[in-house]
Amino acid sequence: MSESTSMEVAEAVATGVGWRRAGSFAGAAIGVLAAGAAAGVAVERMTVGRGMRRKARLALDASGPYGSLRGVPGRALADDGTAIHYEVDDVAPAASGTGKRKRFGRRAGLPVTVVFSHGYCLGQDAWHFQRAALRGVVRSVHWDQRSHGRSQRGLAQAAGAPITIDQLGRDLKAVIDVAAPEGPLVLVGHSMGGMTMMALGDQYPELVRDRVVAAAFVGTSCGRLGEVSFGLPVAGVNAVRRVLPGVLRALGSQSELVERGRRATADLFAGVIKRYSFGSKDVDPAVARFAERLIEATPIDVVAEFYPAFTDHDKSQALATVFAEVPALVLAGDGDLVTPSAHSEAIAALLPEAELVIVPDSGHLVMLEHPEAVTAGLLALLARVGAVPADANVGMHGSAHPGS
Repeated sequence: MSESTSMEVAEAVATGVGWRRAGSFAGAAIGVLAAGAAAGVAVERMTVGRGMRRKARLALDASGPYGSLRGVPGRALADDGTAIHYEVDDVAPAASGTGKRKRFGRRAGLPVTVVFSHGYCLGQDAWHFQRAALRGVVRSVHWDQRSHGRSQRGLAQAAGAPITIDQLGRDLKAVIDVAAPEGPLVLVGHSMGGMTMMALGDQYPELVRDRVVAAAFVGTSCGRLGEVSFGLPVAGVNAVRRVLPGVLRALGSQSELVERGRRATADLFAGVIKRYSFGSKDVDPAVARFAERLIEATPIDVVAEFYPAFTDHDKSQALATVFAEVPALVLAGDGDLVTPSAHSEAIAALLPEAELVIVPDSGHLVMLEHPEAVTAGLLALLARVGAVPADANVGMHGSAHPGS
Protein backbone atom coordinates (compact mmCIF):
# COMPACT_ATOMS: atom_id res chain seq x y z
CA MET A 1 0.00 0.00 0.00
CA SER A 2 1.22 3.54 -0.70
CA GLU A 3 0.46 7.17 0.08
CA SER A 4 -1.57 7.31 -3.11
CA THR A 5 -3.98 4.85 -1.51
CA SER A 6 -4.67 7.34 1.29
CA MET A 7 -5.19 10.10 -1.27
CA GLU A 8 -7.60 7.92 -3.21
CA VAL A 9 -9.62 7.34 -0.05
CA ALA A 10 -9.77 11.09 0.55
CA GLU A 11 -10.86 11.71 -3.04
CA ALA A 12 -13.52 9.01 -2.88
CA VAL A 13 -14.99 10.44 0.31
CA ALA A 14 -14.69 14.10 -0.67
CA THR A 15 -16.29 13.66 -4.10
CA GLY A 16 -19.19 11.70 -2.66
CA VAL A 17 -18.39 8.46 -4.51
CA GLY A 18 -19.84 6.86 -1.42
CA TRP A 19 -19.20 4.96 1.75
CA ARG A 20 -18.86 1.63 -0.04
CA ARG A 21 -15.94 2.68 -2.20
CA ALA A 22 -14.21 4.64 0.57
CA GLY A 23 -14.89 1.79 2.94
CA SER A 24 -13.20 -0.67 0.62
CA PHE A 25 -9.98 1.30 0.75
CA ALA A 26 -10.26 1.78 4.48
CA GLY A 27 -10.83 -1.93 4.82
CA ALA A 28 -7.68 -2.61 2.84
CA ALA A 29 -5.76 -0.45 5.29
CA ILE A 30 -7.18 -1.63 8.58
CA GLY A 31 -8.73 -4.95 7.65
CA VAL A 32 -5.68 -6.77 8.98
CA LEU A 33 -6.45 -5.38 12.41
CA ALA A 34 -9.97 -6.78 12.32
CA ALA A 35 -9.19 -10.23 10.92
CA GLY A 36 -9.23 -12.14 14.17
CA ALA A 37 -12.25 -10.29 15.45
CA ALA A 38 -14.14 -10.80 12.21
CA ALA A 39 -13.70 -14.55 12.40
CA GLY A 40 -15.36 -14.63 15.81
CA VAL A 41 -18.18 -12.40 14.60
CA ALA A 42 -18.75 -14.65 11.60
CA VAL A 43 -19.20 -17.68 13.85
CA GLU A 44 -21.59 -15.71 16.04
CA ARG A 45 -23.65 -14.67 13.02
CA MET A 46 -24.18 -18.31 12.07
CA THR A 47 -25.83 -18.97 15.41
CA VAL A 48 -27.37 -15.68 16.51
CA GLY A 49 -29.54 -13.44 14.36
CA ARG A 50 -28.87 -9.71 13.94
CA GLY A 51 -32.08 -8.78 15.72
CA MET A 52 -31.20 -10.98 18.67
CA ARG A 53 -27.73 -9.43 18.91
CA ARG A 54 -29.22 -5.94 18.82
CA LYS A 55 -31.70 -6.82 21.58
CA ALA A 56 -28.86 -8.22 23.66
CA ARG A 57 -26.90 -4.98 23.32
CA LEU A 58 -29.94 -2.92 24.31
CA ALA A 59 -30.55 -5.17 27.30
CA LEU A 60 -26.97 -4.79 28.45
CA ASP A 61 -27.19 -1.02 28.01
CA ALA A 62 -30.35 -0.88 30.11
CA SER A 63 -29.17 -3.15 32.91
CA GLY A 64 -25.49 -2.31 33.22
CA PRO A 65 -24.70 0.00 36.16
CA TYR A 66 -21.34 0.94 34.74
CA GLY A 67 -20.69 4.60 34.09
CA SER A 68 -23.56 5.74 36.31
CA LEU A 69 -21.48 7.32 39.07
CA ARG A 70 -21.52 11.10 39.20
CA GLY A 71 -19.78 13.66 41.37
CA VAL A 72 -19.99 17.38 41.93
CA PRO A 73 -19.47 18.85 38.45
CA GLY A 74 -17.15 21.66 37.54
CA ARG A 75 -15.54 23.29 34.54
CA ALA A 76 -11.96 24.31 33.89
CA LEU A 77 -10.88 26.48 30.98
CA ALA A 78 -7.86 25.33 28.99
CA ASP A 79 -5.34 27.84 27.68
CA ASP A 80 -7.17 27.98 24.34
CA GLY A 81 -10.55 28.51 26.02
CA THR A 82 -11.78 24.92 25.69
CA ALA A 83 -14.17 23.99 28.52
CA ILE A 84 -12.94 20.87 30.33
CA HIS A 85 -15.52 18.95 32.38
CA TYR A 86 -14.52 17.43 35.70
CA GLU A 87 -16.29 15.92 38.72
CA VAL A 88 -15.22 15.76 42.36
CA ASP A 89 -15.97 12.92 44.75
CA ASP A 90 -15.30 14.41 48.17
CA VAL A 91 -15.00 12.84 51.60
CA ALA A 92 -16.65 13.89 54.83
CA PRO A 93 -14.45 15.99 57.16
CA ALA A 94 -14.45 13.19 59.71
CA ALA A 95 -13.05 10.76 57.14
CA SER A 96 -10.21 13.07 56.13
CA GLY A 97 -9.32 13.82 59.74
CA THR A 98 -8.72 10.27 60.99
CA GLY A 99 -5.69 9.84 63.20
CA LYS A 100 -4.54 6.93 61.07
CA ARG A 101 -4.04 9.12 58.05
CA LYS A 102 -0.89 11.07 57.32
CA ARG A 103 -1.20 14.87 57.30
CA PHE A 104 0.08 16.60 54.19
CA GLY A 105 0.66 20.19 53.22
CA ARG A 106 1.63 23.28 55.11
CA ARG A 107 -1.83 23.59 56.63
CA ALA A 108 -3.01 20.75 58.82
CA GLY A 109 -5.89 18.75 57.44
CA LEU A 110 -5.38 19.29 53.71
CA PRO A 111 -6.67 16.08 52.13
CA VAL A 112 -4.93 14.14 49.40
CA THR A 113 -6.68 14.47 46.05
CA VAL A 114 -6.42 11.61 43.57
CA VAL A 115 -6.73 12.87 39.98
CA PHE A 116 -7.76 10.26 37.41
CA SER A 117 -6.91 10.81 33.72
CA HIS A 118 -8.48 8.50 31.13
CA GLY A 119 -7.20 7.18 27.82
CA TYR A 120 -7.77 7.69 24.10
CA CYS A 121 -11.38 7.24 22.92
CA LEU A 122 -12.61 6.73 26.48
CA GLY A 123 -13.91 9.04 29.21
CA GLN A 124 -13.81 9.50 32.96
CA ASP A 125 -16.30 6.64 33.38
CA ALA A 126 -13.58 4.20 32.31
CA TRP A 127 -12.48 4.34 35.97
CA HIS A 128 -15.92 3.16 37.14
CA PHE A 129 -14.73 0.30 39.37
CA GLN A 130 -11.92 2.25 41.01
CA ARG A 131 -14.18 5.26 41.50
CA ALA A 132 -16.83 3.12 43.16
CA ALA A 133 -14.29 1.44 45.42
CA LEU A 134 -12.60 4.65 46.59
CA ARG A 135 -15.74 6.73 47.12
CA GLY A 136 -15.81 8.03 50.66
CA VAL A 137 -12.26 6.80 51.24
CA VAL A 138 -10.28 9.52 49.46
CA ARG A 139 -11.03 12.78 47.66
CA SER A 140 -10.88 12.23 43.91
CA VAL A 141 -11.19 14.21 40.69
CA HIS A 142 -12.33 12.61 37.44
CA TRP A 143 -12.15 14.60 34.22
CA ASP A 144 -12.88 14.17 30.52
CA GLN A 145 -10.02 14.98 28.18
CA ARG A 146 -10.80 17.62 25.54
CA SER A 147 -13.12 16.38 22.79
CA HIS A 148 -14.01 13.35 24.94
CA GLY A 149 -16.95 12.69 27.25
CA ARG A 150 -18.63 15.85 28.52
CA SER A 151 -15.74 18.16 27.69
CA GLN A 152 -15.93 20.61 24.83
CA ARG A 153 -14.46 19.86 21.44
CA GLY A 154 -10.98 21.40 21.42
CA LEU A 155 -11.33 24.96 20.15
CA ALA A 156 -7.80 25.02 18.77
CA GLN A 157 -8.45 21.76 16.92
CA ALA A 158 -11.75 23.02 15.55
CA ALA A 159 -9.74 25.91 14.11
CA GLY A 160 -7.31 23.50 12.47
CA ALA A 161 -4.48 23.26 15.02
CA PRO A 162 -3.10 19.76 15.64
CA ILE A 163 -3.55 18.13 19.00
CA THR A 164 -0.44 17.38 21.04
CA ILE A 165 0.19 15.45 24.23
CA ASP A 166 1.70 18.65 25.64
CA GLN A 167 -1.68 20.35 25.16
CA LEU A 168 -3.28 17.59 27.22
CA GLY A 169 -0.71 18.20 29.95
CA ARG A 170 -1.73 21.86 30.05
CA ASP A 171 -5.38 20.78 30.21
CA LEU A 172 -4.61 18.66 33.25
CA LYS A 173 -2.91 21.64 34.88
CA ALA A 174 -6.04 23.73 34.27
CA VAL A 175 -8.18 21.06 35.95
CA ILE A 176 -5.85 20.85 38.96
CA ASP A 177 -5.80 24.63 39.33
CA VAL A 178 -9.58 24.69 39.73
CA ALA A 179 -10.49 21.31 41.23
CA ALA A 180 -7.50 20.81 43.54
CA PRO A 181 -5.69 24.14 43.92
CA GLU A 182 -4.16 23.18 47.28
CA GLY A 183 -2.90 20.10 49.00
CA PRO A 184 -1.08 16.94 47.99
CA LEU A 185 -1.88 15.11 44.76
CA VAL A 186 -1.83 11.54 43.57
CA LEU A 187 -1.90 11.33 39.77
CA VAL A 188 -3.42 8.28 38.10
CA GLY A 189 -3.46 7.85 34.32
CA HIS A 190 -4.36 5.13 31.86
CA SER A 191 -2.81 5.03 28.38
CA MET A 192 -3.15 8.56 26.96
CA GLY A 193 -3.91 9.68 30.52
CA GLY A 194 -0.51 8.47 31.69
CA MET A 195 1.11 10.34 28.80
CA THR A 196 -0.85 13.42 29.89
CA MET A 197 0.70 13.10 33.36
CA MET A 198 4.17 12.92 31.83
CA ALA A 199 3.46 16.04 29.75
CA LEU A 200 2.26 17.83 32.89
CA GLY A 201 5.52 16.99 34.64
CA ASP A 202 7.59 18.02 31.64
CA GLN A 203 5.98 21.48 31.52
CA TYR A 204 5.35 22.03 35.25
CA PRO A 205 8.12 20.17 37.09
CA GLU A 206 7.68 22.37 40.15
CA LEU A 207 4.09 21.16 40.54
CA VAL A 208 5.22 17.55 40.66
CA ARG A 209 8.09 18.40 42.98
CA ASP A 210 5.97 20.43 45.41
CA ARG A 211 2.63 18.61 45.41
CA VAL A 212 2.64 15.14 43.82
CA VAL A 213 3.13 12.51 46.52
CA ALA A 214 2.47 9.46 44.33
CA ALA A 215 1.72 8.51 40.73
CA ALA A 216 0.18 5.52 38.98
CA PHE A 217 0.87 4.76 35.31
CA VAL A 218 -1.59 2.19 33.97
CA GLY A 219 -1.17 0.61 30.53
CA THR A 220 0.79 3.54 29.15
CA SER A 221 4.04 4.47 27.42
CA CYS A 222 6.78 7.10 27.59
CA GLY A 223 7.58 6.83 23.87
CA ARG A 224 8.36 4.70 20.78
CA LEU A 225 4.70 4.02 20.12
CA GLY A 226 5.43 4.06 16.40
CA GLU A 227 7.10 0.69 16.87
CA VAL A 228 4.06 -1.08 18.36
CA SER A 229 2.97 -4.02 16.17
CA PHE A 230 -0.61 -4.39 17.53
CA GLY A 231 -0.02 -8.14 17.43
CA LEU A 232 0.30 -8.10 13.63
CA PRO A 233 2.95 -9.62 11.37
CA VAL A 234 5.59 -7.17 10.13
CA ALA A 235 4.09 -6.80 6.65
CA GLY A 236 0.63 -6.12 8.05
CA VAL A 237 1.68 -3.52 10.60
CA ASN A 238 3.86 -1.70 8.06
CA ALA A 239 0.89 -1.43 5.71
CA VAL A 240 -1.32 -0.09 8.48
CA ARG A 241 1.28 2.49 9.54
CA ARG A 242 1.64 3.78 6.00
CA VAL A 243 -1.99 4.36 5.24
CA LEU A 244 -3.90 4.61 8.51
CA PRO A 245 -3.21 8.33 9.19
CA GLY A 246 -4.45 9.28 5.70
CA VAL A 247 -7.43 6.98 5.96
CA LEU A 248 -8.43 8.46 9.31
CA ARG A 249 -8.09 12.00 7.97
CA ALA A 250 -10.25 11.14 4.98
CA LEU A 251 -12.92 9.41 7.04
CA GLY A 252 -12.83 12.16 9.66
CA SER A 253 -13.69 14.71 6.99
CA GLN A 254 -17.01 12.96 6.42
CA SER A 255 -17.89 12.08 9.98
CA GLU A 256 -21.66 11.75 9.54
CA LEU A 257 -21.23 9.28 6.69
CA VAL A 258 -18.66 7.30 8.62
CA GLU A 259 -20.75 7.18 11.79
CA ARG A 260 -23.64 5.67 9.81
CA GLY A 261 -21.31 3.02 8.48
CA ARG A 262 -19.90 2.46 11.94
CA ARG A 263 -23.37 1.76 13.31
CA ALA A 264 -24.16 -0.53 10.40
CA THR A 265 -21.10 -2.65 11.18
CA ALA A 266 -21.60 -2.71 14.95
CA ASP A 267 -20.90 -6.44 15.23
CA LEU A 268 -17.49 -6.22 13.57
CA PHE A 269 -16.70 -3.06 15.51
CA ALA A 270 -17.51 -4.85 18.77
CA GLY A 271 -15.18 -7.69 17.80
CA VAL A 272 -12.30 -5.32 17.10
CA ILE A 273 -12.86 -3.53 20.42
CA LYS A 274 -12.86 -6.80 22.32
CA ARG A 275 -9.64 -7.98 20.69
CA TYR A 276 -7.76 -4.79 21.46
CA SER A 277 -9.29 -4.06 24.86
CA PHE A 278 -9.22 -7.38 26.67
CA GLY A 279 -6.83 -10.29 27.05
CA SER A 280 -9.13 -12.96 28.48
CA LYS A 281 -11.93 -14.81 26.75
CA ASP A 282 -14.43 -14.76 29.60
CA VAL A 283 -14.94 -11.01 29.96
CA ASP A 284 -18.29 -10.10 31.52
CA PRO A 285 -20.56 -9.24 28.53
CA ALA A 286 -21.85 -6.18 30.38
CA VAL A 287 -18.29 -4.90 30.87
CA ALA A 288 -17.44 -5.59 27.23
CA ARG A 289 -20.54 -3.69 26.12
CA PHE A 290 -19.66 -0.83 28.46
CA ALA A 291 -16.25 -0.56 26.78
CA GLU A 292 -17.97 -0.51 23.38
CA ARG A 293 -20.23 2.35 24.48
CA LEU A 294 -17.30 4.40 25.73
CA ILE A 295 -15.41 3.99 22.47
CA GLU A 296 -18.50 4.41 20.29
CA ALA A 297 -19.07 7.79 21.94
CA THR A 298 -15.84 9.15 20.46
CA PRO A 299 -16.58 10.68 17.02
CA ILE A 300 -14.43 9.50 14.13
CA ASP A 301 -13.08 13.00 13.52
CA VAL A 302 -11.78 13.07 17.11
CA VAL A 303 -10.24 9.62 16.62
CA ALA A 304 -8.47 10.96 13.53
CA GLU A 305 -7.47 14.19 15.22
CA PHE A 306 -5.67 12.56 18.17
CA TYR A 307 -4.00 9.62 16.42
CA PRO A 308 -0.91 11.42 15.02
CA ALA A 309 0.03 12.80 18.45
CA PHE A 310 1.04 9.38 19.73
CA THR A 311 3.89 8.83 17.28
CA ASP A 312 5.41 12.14 18.41
CA HIS A 313 5.12 11.31 22.11
CA ASP A 314 8.47 10.92 23.87
CA LYS A 315 8.66 11.78 27.54
CA SER A 316 11.27 9.31 28.79
CA GLN A 317 13.71 12.04 29.82
CA ALA A 318 11.06 14.10 31.59
CA LEU A 319 9.72 11.00 33.30
CA ALA A 320 13.16 10.03 34.59
CA THR A 321 13.96 13.46 35.95
CA VAL A 322 10.62 14.81 37.19
CA PHE A 323 9.04 11.64 38.61
CA ALA A 324 12.26 9.93 39.75
CA GLU A 325 11.65 10.47 43.48
CA VAL A 326 7.87 10.00 43.40
CA PRO A 327 6.50 6.70 44.78
CA ALA A 328 4.83 5.08 41.80
CA LEU A 329 2.75 2.18 40.59
CA VAL A 330 3.39 1.00 37.03
CA LEU A 331 0.75 -1.53 35.98
CA ALA A 332 -0.14 -3.22 32.70
CA GLY A 333 -1.89 -6.26 31.27
CA ASP A 334 0.39 -8.98 29.97
CA GLY A 335 -1.70 -9.24 26.79
CA ASP A 336 -1.93 -5.51 26.02
CA LEU A 337 -1.64 -5.07 22.23
CA VAL A 338 -1.98 -1.27 22.27
CA THR A 339 0.66 -0.28 24.82
CA PRO A 340 2.49 -3.58 25.39
CA SER A 341 3.73 -4.42 28.87
CA ALA A 342 7.31 -3.88 27.68
CA HIS A 343 6.49 -0.16 27.65
CA SER A 344 5.48 -0.34 31.30
CA GLU A 345 8.68 -2.19 32.08
CA ALA A 346 10.60 0.65 30.42
CA ILE A 347 8.73 3.20 32.57
CA ALA A 348 9.45 1.25 35.77
CA ALA A 349 13.15 1.06 34.85
CA LEU A 350 13.26 4.88 34.83
CA LEU A 351 11.56 5.25 38.23
CA PRO A 352 13.55 4.02 41.23
CA GLU A 353 10.51 4.34 43.51
CA ALA A 354 8.17 2.35 41.25
CA GLU A 355 6.42 -0.94 41.86
CA LEU A 356 5.87 -2.85 38.61
CA VAL A 357 2.73 -5.01 38.36
CA ILE A 358 1.99 -7.07 35.24
CA VAL A 359 -1.55 -8.46 35.41
CA PRO A 360 -1.93 -11.93 33.85
CA ASP A 361 -4.61 -12.69 31.28
CA SER A 362 -5.38 -9.02 30.69
CA GLY A 363 -5.43 -6.52 27.83
CA HIS A 364 -5.35 -2.75 27.41
CA LEU A 365 -8.47 -1.96 29.47
CA VAL A 366 -7.05 -3.70 32.52
CA MET A 367 -8.98 -1.44 34.94
CA LEU A 368 -12.24 -2.83 33.52
CA GLU A 369 -11.12 -6.39 32.85
CA HIS A 370 -9.40 -6.99 36.21
CA PRO A 371 -10.60 -4.09 38.38
CA GLU A 372 -9.62 -5.83 41.60
CA ALA A 373 -5.94 -5.88 40.56
CA VAL A 374 -5.91 -2.19 39.65
CA THR A 375 -7.84 -1.15 42.77
CA ALA A 376 -5.55 -3.22 45.00
CA GLY A 377 -2.50 -1.64 43.38
CA LEU A 378 -3.88 1.86 43.88
CA LEU A 379 -4.79 1.16 47.51
CA ALA A 380 -1.29 -0.17 48.19
CA LEU A 381 0.18 2.97 46.66
CA LEU A 382 -2.13 5.26 48.65
CA ALA A 383 -1.34 3.37 51.86
CA ARG A 384 2.37 3.53 51.07
CA VAL A 385 2.29 7.34 51.14
CA GLY A 386 -0.14 7.52 54.06
CA ALA A 387 -3.10 8.78 52.03
CA VAL A 388 -5.37 5.99 53.30
CA PRO A 389 -5.09 3.63 56.26
CA ALA A 390 -3.30 0.39 55.44
CA ASP A 391 -6.36 -1.52 56.65
CA ALA A 392 -8.90 0.50 54.62
CA ASN A 393 -12.02 -1.60 54.03
CA VAL A 394 -12.68 -1.22 50.33
CA GLY A 395 -14.61 -3.48 47.98
CA MET A 396 -12.27 -4.40 45.15
CA HIS A 397 -15.03 -4.61 42.52
CA GLY A 398 -17.19 -1.69 43.45
CA SER A 399 -18.40 0.57 46.18
CA ALA A 400 -16.67 0.79 49.50
CA HIS A 401 -20.12 1.26 50.98
CA PRO A 402 -22.55 -1.46 49.88
CA GLY A 403 -25.86 -0.05 48.83
CA SER A 404 -24.50 3.41 48.06
